Amino acid sequence: MSRPTILVTGATGKTGRAVVAQLREKNWPVRAVVRARDGRSEALDRLGAETVVADMFDPDQMLAAVQGCTRAYYLPPFDPYMIQAVAVFAVAARAARLEHIVGLTQWTASPAHPSLATRQNWLMNNLFAMIPSVAHTIVNPGYFADNYLNLIGFAAHLGVFPTLTGDSRNAPPSNEDIARVAVAALIDPDRHAGKSYRPTGPALLSATDMAAILGQVLRRKVRRLDMPFWLFLKAARLRGLPAFDMSGFRFYVEDHKQGAFEFGAPTTDVFDVTGQPAEDFETTARRYAATPAAKRTLANGVRAFADFMRTPLSPGYDLDAYDRRMRFPVPPAPRFVMQDARWKAEHDAQVTRAASVQPLRRDSA
Repeated sequence: MSRPTILVTGATGKTGRAVVAQLREKNWPVRAVVRARDGRSEALDRLGAETVVADMFDPDQMLAAVQGCTRAYYLPPFDPYMIQAVAVFAVAARAARLEHIVGLTQWTASPAHPSLATRQNWLMNNLFAMIPSVAHTIVNPGYFADNYLNLIGFAAHLGVFPTLTGDSRNAPPSNEDIARVAVAALIDPDRHAGKSYRPTGPALLSATDMAAILGQVLRRKVRRLDMPFWLFLKAARLRGLPAFDMSGFRFYVEDHKQGAFEFGAPTTDVFDVTGQPAEDFETTARRYAATPAAKRTLANGVRAFADFMRTPLSPGYDLDAYDRRMRFPVPPAPRFVMQDARWKAEHDAQVTRAASVQPLRRDSA
């Protein structure tokens, strides 16, 4: 019997690409939605995926992309108008008689959160649950390992690990483990429909712990460097990160400091869903350490030092002014999740399940 085609949006992104690769390894037919034809889409072609170019905000293009598929991995675009794309997909999913959606959302998704993107993720979760005759699985990881390991170049070349999150801890999941959970749900919708899964790493780690692990991986001394957020904004703009990304990210950093990602972590969801244990931070870090940017060459070292020295002199972002200019709606009483009784009630089942697991801890170096 032929297998149904699975749609993957955000297919050139970090989790989307991993979802496509893992599905193709298991010989599932995949239709990958991409924004444009480029080297990344060609890599998906080589995996055997059917790639289609579609605007996720356009109803006709998304309906055409969905038709003929029965299941979908939905990664919302990180955009101020995310909720429009979500509504477009919901309409297309119903019209095309999709059977199952696995949606990647946020652990902190809540209606009163200061971040617009986080509030829209909460709306997405509820909107997909309302589509008649379409099963829905939520995958809601917290702060990814990728968020820390994007800074591995500083550790490799300068021996410092910049951090924004103080002494708070997290059990960060890898992109690959997040994808494994999503793939398992896509392959077996009867088992996973109506469920929520929070992939995490196996151990709670502080920034000091992570710096020590990076030192082992890179075979050099790496020390934690606490960075003020204003300086981080300068570095982010220097690297071309959009203001909207930073508008939400500042609130995720505050969530982190308040313990939102330590709350209920670690979970056993990766193992329970996939049958494979979650990979540890060291394993994930070794993949990043093998990338060209992390190789300890003279050119990379000079570049890292130059970027580090010019960052304080570079312009940053005035995020409050940006939000006002964009006229983002603001809740009457914004609340971070650790002060939000509603959020805690909505996540009670996941936290209770995780509470039965003895957390793995790593002593700070």
